[in-house]
Amino acid sequence: MNAVVLPTERLHNEELLVIRESARLMGKSLEPGPVIREMLHLISEFLGLNRGRVVLRKPGGDGFAIRYAYGLTQDEIGRGIYRVGEGISGRVLRDGETVIVQDIDNDPHYLARAINRDRLPDETVSFIALPLLDEGGVLGMLGVHRIRGRSRALADDLHILEIIATLVTQVLKLNAHVAQQTARLEHENRELKWALERGAPQQATLGIVGESPALRHALRQIEQVASTEATVLLLGESGTGKELFARALHLSSPRRDEPFIKVNCGAIPENLFESELFGYEKGAFTGASTARAGYFEQASGGTLFLDEIGELPLPMQVKLLRVLQEKTLQRVGSRRETPIDVRIVAATNLDLQQQVAAGRFRLDLYYRLNIIPIRLPALRERREDIRPLVRHQLNLISQSYQRNVGLTPEAMDRLADYRWPGNIRQLRNVLERLVLLAEGATVSAREVEHVIRSEAAGAPDAPAHAAPAAGAVRPYLPAQSHDRPQIEQALAQTHGNKSRAAQLLGLTLRQLNYRIKRLEMT
Repeated sequence: MNAVVLPTERLHNEELLVIRESARLMGKSLEPGPVIREMLHLISEFLGLNRGRVVLRKPGGDGFAIRYAYGLTQDEIGRGIYRVGEGISGRVLRDGETVIVQDIDNDPHYLARAINRDRLPDETVSFIALPLLDEGGVLGMLGVHRIRGRSRALADDLHILEIIATLVTQVLKLNAHVAQQTARLEHENRELKWALERGAPQQATLGIVGESPALRHALRQIEQVASTEATVLLLGESGTGKELFARALHLSSPRRDEPFIKVNCGAIPENLFESELFGYEKGAFTGASTARAGYFEQASGGTLFLDEIGELPLPMQVKLLRVLQEKTLQRVGSRRETPIDVRIVAATNLDLQQQVAAGRFRLDLYYRLNIIPIRLPALRERREDIRPLVRHQLNLISQSYQRNVGLTPEAMDRLADYRWPGNIRQLRNVLERLVLLAEGATVSAREVEHVIRSEAAGAPDAPAHAAPAAGAVRPYLPAQSHDRPQIEQALAQTHGNKSRAAQLLGLTLRQLNYRIKRLEMT
């Protein structure tokens, strides 16, 4: 004799079946679409909770929409768009609490937006909406229709729906986690492949240290254009390492075995620019006892790095543009055209567009140089690189001065927290000073604080004459206003950069060059 299965026992078995099959689906795949739709199919097929839909935030975050459903047409899914607080679905998404509509025909808040009433049974239809909760936040909503006049208790339906809502939430969270991890691994693989395929010297050997996204973006751009002949313009604040990047570009290029010649355009007196860049013939001017090749010819086959290009005088800008266009030059005192083969890399910390607008830089030269602009990030934009940079620079400085100086953890924290307005150059200056002034084997946070404070205040290491504020009118200064020690100190502090030295002294570049000439410091 066959056993008789009571209705309550049968429903209990079907609940277990739904839960067991849902768990099995999650074990087979974490792809949310097929898994969630099959869960909605199971509760419809075995428990009579029909037309299930999962509402999630729309891509871009503007409102919510039906993402997965069972028993709805594509048109109905497309109509299921809700704002937070709008209708029953919007209320659940806003409050994160379950809502039960006993009769959808008699509840003014039920919108019937997705499914027309004539598509539903003639009898009384209920709607149950449950939030999908993630650590207190609302990911979305699970909603189903239910025939109210049925023998199965509403509490039992709510119980199974809460379990399904939890499982759906887990599927969504696991999928998001896997997607995040996959994206991270893909990014790391791309970075590793990029590093392995570079074929250039290691970044640290060039002084380019760090792993921040901003730094890697600049390095990727360098790598992308290294094999071309395109002119590159390096942009960024003073002290961001433009020369290091220019060398990295050269060493990553087919010209790596040829010369790399650096020209500091801000350090050459205006009357010497032409002879320095283009060379001169014997007897071209007083003192020209022999012929001399200029920087362009010295860089033949290699790379010419024009640093501080914004300081180039207007008359020289015209001559430089002609050389770049025609790829030939004339030495001073010669009428012979000499072909040139150089890759141009220029750099500036000035806004060249503003310089063009002010009439201090030629627009046609700007366009010639600005073919591949690469912006180098300031140190404050790559703060995660400060600690490895400190360790790298400290090692180099200690080797240079035959010292073995370390930092306390608190000292490292203080260096990492500083904003470094002078960027890597200022960081190295501070570390160099710390190493030279260290009384013991370890530098303390107090010593770091003292040096940083003296940097910010400009004393005792700043020249006696501070640079005027931006936009201020420079006062008249007699030619004897600065003596040799002051000028030497400014040039030493700026590593020979005359433009920066002039700013520190409150002079124009021309005024500084005049004083250097008067003091016979050249």
